Amino acid sequence: MTDTPTLTLRGVDLYRGWLAPEAQAAMLDDLRAVIRAAPLFHPETRWGKRMSVRMTSAGRLGWVSDRRGYRYEPRHPSGVAWPPIPGSVLAIWRALGPAGRDPDCCLVNFYGEGARMGLHQDRDEASFDWPVISVSLGDEGLFRIGGVGKGGSTESVWLTSGDVVVMGGAARLVHHGVDRIRFGSSRLLPQGGRVNLTLRVVT
Repeated sequence: MTDTPTLTLRGVDLYRGWLAPEAQAAMLDDLRAVIRAAPLFHPETRWGKRMSVRMTSAGRLGWVSDRRGYRYEPRHPSGVAWPPIPGSVLAIWRALGPAGRDPDCCLVNFYGEGARMGLHQDRDEASFDWPVISVSLGDEGLFRIGGVGKGGSTESVWLTSGDVVVMGGAARLVHHGVDRIRFGSSRLLPQGGRVNLTLRVVT
């Protein structure tokens, strides 16, 4: 564990192996409790296309997407309140994020075999002054980073279990996505797959 980034790519800081294997396993247990309270679901885009990634959230607000658009809501699509963000996850924000404000949302993405996430910006929040902090657990994922504007060149890096990414400052609105995962490359999830957490201040 270090407070110095291993790599900075287009202003995005990567902390390689920030979580030790024991901490990864403990966090995964915490996330299983979140998923029991607010089950994973397949969001739809506003055009009615089902995303390949399954999602849920923890915190005061959760991110949802359907034909009404992308937004944050206080409840899971089933109507239940989102569970609290686990302390193990909040500890990462408090270690690497700015002081004085905890995140409103921890978005939990699960990538099964063949799942991906196209290039996008995280811009559904009221302010972009706070970073987005991302945690990778399980299988390796090919993370692609572009610029703030659409188009142009991109760069990619493989994220492994325990890596933490911080997108803040001038890099807060860079386009980013996950092109593919190496299914079965990690033993953290017995059935394979990748869990990605993103912590955000929403309001």
